[in-house]
Amino acid sequence: MAKRNYSSKRNAIYNAICSTHSHPSARWVYDKLKPDVPDLSLGTVYRNIALFKEEGKIQVVCSVNGEERIDGNTSPHPHFVCNCCGNVYDVGTESDNNSDYSSELSEMGFAVQSKYVLYYGICPECLKKNLH
Repeated sequence: MAKRNYSSKRNAIYNAICSTHSHPSARWVYDKLKPDVPDLSLGTVYRNIALFKEEGKIQVVCSVNGEERIDGNTSPHPHFVCNCCGNVYDVGTESDNNSDYSSELSEMGFAVQSKYVLYYGICPECLKKNLH
């Protein structure tokens, strides 16, 4: 694959994704950057997110209310999604996961290429607010 030429907008989008642990949506990235990049369009954000996914620089964690939530940390790790507020949290590391079936699947002839572990429930803040 040919090396891509990165524009200042593309760099700003990528940096916004990687600088947060909030697992943002494209809309979040757009809203964060728009004040400093007035000619930024939501379409540009979506196109660049698609490019970053294709290049393996980011990963899609899940969809919350119809919006993909993305992560700049592409190392395998589990996530928790709050069913109340929609926030997405990193939880531990891949090695913390006791339900790794990769070896068993490999023995059965499957070739595991990626693994995603998602937990769904209510986060501590929503529990405190009794929003569930």
